Amino acid sequence: MMSLYLWIDLLSISVPFLVSFHPRIRLYRQWKSLFKAFLITLIPFIIWDVYFTVQGYWGFNEAYLSGIYILHLPIEEWLFFICIPYACIFTHVAILEINPKLILSEKLTNRISMFLFVVFALVFLFNFSKAYTAVDMLFAIVVLGIVKSYSPELLRTFYITFLFMLIPFFIVNGVLTGFGIEEQVVWYNDAENLGIRLMTIPVEDTAYAFSLILLNLFLFLRFSKNKKLKQNQG
Repeated sequence: MMSLYLWIDLLSISVPFLVSFHPRIRLYRQWKSLFKAFLITLIPFIIWDVYFTVQGYWGFNEAYLSGIYILHLPIEEWLFFICIPYACIFTHVAILEINPKLILSEKLTNRISMFLFVVFALVFLFNFSKAYTAVDMLFAIVVLGIVKSYSPELLRTFYITFLFMLIPFFIVNGVLTGFGIEEQVVWYNDAENLGIRLMTIPVEDTAYAFSLILLNLFLFLRFSKNKKLKQNQG
């Protein structure tokens, strides 16, 4: 029987994968660039994931897994780093294909970026002893800094599309953290985070999603040779 976590992975990518062949999207033509981005992003996130799992900062409920592990992580967790970024990049591309004028002003984008830098930095400084909170904020600062330095125009559209991505994010992460099911698929040691939950989701997961998606999207667009795709970013 297929595990619940695997079902979540496959359902997350199923519709984006199928619609990738739509003549207005044609994301299938960008798979090479996509998987380059996935591979590079995977490295720091998997190292982080393995270390936190071994240390007991978070873990996985075997009742919802297939039982196949690689480097202490269930195979479903590895697939998460492909399925979720794919679905999110598809969402970003599709939204801008439908409405290419959905772009923030440079002034507003800079203000949002500065606000996020300040929030991430303050949370990091005042919660340095909490492993998940501290590392999560540090990743967010680094990723945002990289994109702000090398591709600031991307933020003019990403800040909008990320709001749309938060809808499936809350659904997927909600189930993974126990919403609507008997137990959690992924559990967290609350001694290593703020202990603040959005429904069942640790609040830090929003910054985690921000970093994971933004880094994948940034790299994907750097590798892509599609001029129209790049022009739509702002």
